[in-house]
Amino acid sequence: MISEAAVGIDNLRLTEELRRHSQSQNAVQARTEQLEAENRYLKEELHTRLNFGEIIGQSPAMGQVLQAVETVAPTNANVLIVGETGTGKELVARAVHRRSPRQGRALITVNCASIPRELLASELFGHLEGAVCDRVGRFQLAHQGTLLLAEVGESPLELQSKLLRVLQHGELERVGDERTLTVDVRVIASTNRDLRPEVAAGRFREDLYYRLCVLPIEVVPLRKRPDDIPRLAARFVDRAARRFNCPTSRLTTANVRELQTAEWPGNVRELMHVIEHAVLIARGGRLRFNLPGRTRPSVTPQEATGLTVLTDDELQRAHDENLRAALLQTGWKIYGPGGTAELLGMQPTTLTARIKKTGLRRPARPGRA
Repeated sequence: MISEAAVGIDNLRLTEELRRHSQSQNAVQARTEQLEAENRYLKEELHTRLNFGEIIGQSPAMGQVLQAVETVAPTNANVLIVGETGTGKELVARAVHRRSPRQGRALITVNCASIPRELLASELFGHLEGAVCDRVGRFQLAHQGTLLLAEVGESPLELQSKLLRVLQHGELERVGDERTLTVDVRVIASTNRDLRPEVAAGRFREDLYYRLCVLPIEVVPLRKRPDDIPRLAARFVDRAARRFNCPTSRLTTANVRELQTAEWPGNVRELMHVIEHAVLIARGGRLRFNLPGRTRPSVTPQEATGLTVLTDDELQRAHDENLRAALLQTGWKIYGPGGTAELLGMQPTTLTARIKKTGLRRPARPGRA
């Protein structure tokens, strides 16, 4: 009897251990499936998203944007980013995510304007057919991370109540599924519309607007910050030359002034495309910009002759001074994040060769001969 009781107890213990092991395996499998889904999404995103690189701008308008990013990023507050098409709203969203406690998890993006209205709910919340989930929703992919709802003003009114429920309670239901799922997601929304008239017209829920608009960030159009154009243009010229594997054309003072006179209805995105076209055509020669539909004051021949044109020696000195300033700013760090190569958008080997050619030497540290 004692032996049978002992065997029974051992069997119970073994059964309990197997149950716990099975639960642990299920949890691991669920986490593995989520990571695989995130990985598939991020691979797709690499082929579709437009990235201008790091935010570039020293104008007061961009300074206010960056200050707002630094203020809201460490919090868990929802963010509404407002700005015209092409101003770089996605870059601002990524900056918020990278500076947040969620930076170690995925930033998932869904463009509400590019997905058919009848499929948007399935895309956001996922859908279920029978006992098999055919697609994981973007909210599930963004669990413990960040979800960017691009062009949220285009979301249909019937979907907005479901978005509000997720924002208020962290709960959602997949299409075709009656079970309630809980998610932990920070939402960043962007729009090129002024949503207040949409709210007044009944096309956008007022309660959803205030849930999203905890701290709005307005990205100013390029025509209102012409002081940022020189740095943007220089970065795009270098990047286009590397992308097309062609010689880098010199960006003259006259080139910059010409770019600063344009209206840029497509903002930074349009500037980048115009410069890419010019670099590709120039093949290392003179840059000529195709600016259709621009509005600029007429220039008389007398005014044209008054434009400042730098000689090759003057341009070279300007390049040398820019290189020296970049090295001082980074403390002569050449490689890695925050280094001079990253700041200038150059390969470290190219930068090292240019430093040697220029003859610049690192200042001696205090206390050393």
